[in-house]
Amino acid sequence: MMILIFISLFVLQGNSEEYKGKHIGKLNSYHHQVSGDVYAVDKYTILITGFNYDGNGADTFFWAGASNRPGPQGFIVPDEHGKTNVLGRYFNKDFTLTLPEKKKLTDIKWFAVYDLSSQNAFGDVYMDENFEPPSTQVIAALSKKSHGVSSGNLQILDAKTLVIPDLTYNGAGKDTYFWVGVGPQPSTKGSKVPDEYGYLEPLRLYSKQTIKIELPGDLTIFDIDWFSIYDVQEKNNFGSVLIPDNPNVPPSLVKIIPQKRALPNCIQLHKDLQASWEIFGPQITIQLAGRVEEDEYIAFGQSGSNSKLQMLGSDVTIAYVDGYRGFADDYNITANSPCVKVLGQYKGVCKDSRVGGTEDNQLHTSERQDGINTITYRRTLKSSDPGDKEFFADGVTHLVWAIGKLDSNKEPAFHDLYPRGSATVEWGKSMHNCFSFTTSNRDLDKPWDRAKIIDKALRVYTATLGPAGSRRGYQGITGMPSGGLAWYINGLLIPEIWMKRGTTYAIRVFGGNNPHSAELYNPFIITDEPHGGLERRSEEVHRHIRALAGVQYTLRGQSRPTTVGPLCLARHNGVDRRLDDDYPTFRDFNKTLVVTCEPGEPAILEVTPNSTWPDIVYYNSYTHMNTGWKIHIVDTFNAQYGCACHLKYFPMIIISSLLLHLLINC
Repeated sequence: MMILIFISLFVLQGNSEEYKGKHIGKLNSYHHQVSGDVYAVDKYTILITGFNYDGNGADTFFWAGASNRPGPQGFIVPDEHGKTNVLGRYFNKDFTLTLPEKKKLTDIKWFAVYDLSSQNAFGDVYMDENFEPPSTQVIAALSKKSHGVSSGNLQILDAKTLVIPDLTYNGAGKDTYFWVGVGPQPSTKGSKVPDEYGYLEPLRLYSKQTIKIELPGDLTIFDIDWFSIYDVQEKNNFGSVLIPDNPNVPPSLVKIIPQKRALPNCIQLHKDLQASWEIFGPQITIQLAGRVEEDEYIAFGQSGSNSKLQMLGSDVTIAYVDGYRGFADDYNITANSPCVKVLGQYKGVCKDSRVGGTEDNQLHTSERQDGINTITYRRTLKSSDPGDKEFFADGVTHLVWAIGKLDSNKEPAFHDLYPRGSATVEWGKSMHNCFSFTTSNRDLDKPWDRAKIIDKALRVYTATLGPAGSRRGYQGITGMPSGGLAWYINGLLIPEIWMKRGTTYAIRVFGGNNPHSAELYNPFIITDEPHGGLERRSEEVHRHIRALAGVQYTLRGQSRPTTVGPLCLARHNGVDRRLDDDYPTFRDFNKTLVVTCEPGEPAILEVTPNSTWPDIVYYNSYTHMNTGWKIHIVDTFNAQYGCACHLKYFPMIIISSLLLHLLINC
């Protein structure tokens, strides 16, 4: 059944033609070889395709007006660069023009290439009398069939984009997706549409949420008859809406990038990620293609469990392109953390070579083009490395994948995109559900406000751990990749702290004191560089780092942490971590967390900044990179640092644990 579904998607996309907007007409050609087609993109914008003009006019401009025919009673339309210069030569050019001063296409009767000196139109096109430019089309709401599905009236923003206002769905379907297709009503002969985050997994619960979704690949609104929330397994339509024929909407601005796949099998794991493969003899060839940033990696491999998605115990490849060179490194995952040394052994997301295994991947090809990394590698189906999982041609294999940032060591930091449920393949069976990538710009979420603690009377700080908050949190605030956890100082996510030279401060540390835990053992340190994670840094890097607090050195020059306290950790309370960026403020995000603390007294790190300390230092973890942020060292507090933040504390001691709650009003 799934193969038929994917063939349906391919057929739908194969019939699509590029939609440019509402066709106004061809330019009438009078002089100077003017020609081209003119389309209305929206009420302010026109698109000209295949435009030609020899550039020999003396005083020639794009010109528009409301008179009966082109003449001096008109106005200049700025060129494709927004300039009003005399037009030069054009040969078969495509570009858009925007009418000036908020003028609308409905305000004009004609558009021309017009020469002011001779008062001649070299080419023109006329608007129909009842012309209506493309615009957002509002259609009906989702029909209320079952599973609590309801919505406001859907909006077709452009040829590829739908907005669903106030979407509600109880999330109880077994195999339920956004689903589109052709025909009189929803059926299994349809196609998946990625959710608002690009995932192709069964839909989660929605409660009066307004979301925007993009039709996949080169599929457009003109290729479908209906949109549905559909359970494929149960063949049940939970709610749907019919799409009007040929809606008068703007064209999509996304660019379609078809993939040139040399391998016969392909699975679409996310809107921005696909994996292809072929088995030949004792080897499997795998090609990973993903729309990623230059400093991002793709992780792909086999789950640590034979029956479900499980990161622990999984065997993965970390693939990325660094300049002109590609990498497909063999990794083993033994803990949910970057690779750290725990009691003499490496644990976490570690290269096979670091944990006693072998590098079994053979890089074949790699390239980065149009924002797409494509990396092909080979490996044997059965490896001699006991840490590697065998590729079986028969039977179902559960996959793991992720996309995230590379850290300064070119190793994977905590992932930003990752699956909630497992994707499965049968390596020996034919499969192809992939579609073309689109290069729509990612919405750049504004980082949460940068918290500051500026209080000349404050002498005691409390350091606990919590989630880093994805792109709006640690990454957005610092511009650096995150390891997944970050320091919360006095209840705030990585605040900038002001300390005065010559004053002694006490930092109460609750970062975990179990050295057997690769993820939750975080001694507190202060250094003169922003990354921390001294445990993971090379000896060469160590020589250029000045450890100011929380570290001592042996006679052999080896560093050791000194400030280790019990764990006090904030965790997500039943909320998918992938939704972190939905919260507009840290305070909204923080309300979704639950704090638990181990018994025991905190470790106390006393620091007295002196004249040898730089003006800016950094607090971090000894074991994990990128967990903290800045401390400003000042000689005196004055007005240049802005207002002091007034801190209000709730009760802090609960039996033998510390549970700190803080509200900040600045």
